[in-house]
Amino acid sequence: MEFGVARDAGCLTQRGRMGEQPAQQRYKIPRSVLVVIHTPELRVLMMERAKWPDFWQSVTGSVDHEDEPLLETAAREVREETGIDVRRHRLIDWGIENYFEIFRRHQSRFAPGVTHNLEHVFGLTVPEGTPVTLDPSEHLRCEWLPWREAAERTISWSNRDAILLLPEKLGIAP
Repeated sequence: MEFGVARDAGCLTQRGRMGEQPAQQRYKIPRSVLVVIHTPELRVLMMERAKWPDFWQSVTGSVDHEDEPLLETAAREVREETGIDVRRHRLIDWGIENYFEIFRRHQSRFAPGVTHNLEHVFGLTVPEGTPVTLDPSEHLRCEWLPWREAAERTISWSNRDAILLLPEKLGIAP
């Protein structure tokens, strides 16, 4: 596969899709993960959504099937969205779940009548300089930001709250 350098240092953009699309459309399951990827120095990876410019977020994604373990969902989503292999790093289940209304612009991805999602939060510690390869169908660019700046960048309350918990989760005084 070919890679091209994105506008931001440390982030590559892959040309083409990382995974295959299902033959027929199926509804998303309203259970997902949020993975805050960060360095020990509290720099947080934030990515700008391709289909929603100026919407910055951490890694997110739904379970593929009802019995998919959330840890597997987190590992898969991190790999698909960033190219990072969680087996080389420290993925921690933060034991936090958020129940929220699905953004109206995304409700068509879910079965009729589904309006809310249950999200499980994880943290992934990676070394400074960890390369990131974005899927251009999902994200336009990425930036490594200081944790407070990353929290301010996102409009998602659950993502913001998770980022603000980062020092506590790592046992570091802010």
